[in-house]
Amino acid sequence: MLDHYLTIRSDGKHEIIIEKSRFICHIKRIKTESEAQTFIQTIKKEHRDATHNCSAYIIGENDQFQKAHEDGEPSGTAGVPMLEVLKKKALKNVVVVVTRYFGGTKLGAGGLVRAYGGAVSEAIQTIGIVECKLATIIECSFAYPLLGKIENALEQKNYQIVHKEFTEKVVLQVFVDNEDLSTFSTWITEVSNGQVTYKEGPQKYREKDVT
Repeated sequence: MLDHYLTIRSDGKHEIIIEKSRFICHIKRIKTESEAQTFIQTIKKEHRDATHNCSAYIIGENDQFQKAHEDGEPSGTAGVPMLEVLKKKALKNVVVVVTRYFGGTKLGAGGLVRAYGGAVSEAIQTIGIVECKLATIIECSFAYPLLGKIENALEQKNYQIVHKEFTEKVVLQVFVDNEDLSTFSTWITEVSNGQVTYKEGPQKYREKDVT
């Protein structure tokens, strides 16, 4: 697993209009080529009346799965610049489809490259980028009277609480960056005067806004 990588904050879409042509960018997080192809076909079916539905995706820890499709636009003017935007922004596990409804004015090769690339760039800027950083979930258990103190301390240190459970004791699951595990154990012991018991859980990606 990668220590960290960048991807889009959420799925979404964004539309721009150039010379009366509509360029609708649909963007989605995916993990496999099968998911990417399913999304592409879904958009093409939804916009079957469009002039073009061009697509691109980049998948894998080493970006080993990459594909761009022009869907009838001149070679290198649509899917390729869309893929280049994803690569330039160093995004992973993302598929994008730009739907074009022709407005009557031809844009030329350069204009198409700018339009399709710009549609993807604007969509990413609108939706935002997150860093997915590998972290460990630490399960902290303690008595109810400590709840307010522990929650406040975690918030001040910017530790993210993933889950809360209230049984015989309070159990908080907290994201802790792997390089911070030793520091966290010392800190939580000091803060609670040794009244918190903790254990390491699974590793998961914690998301943090980049833009």
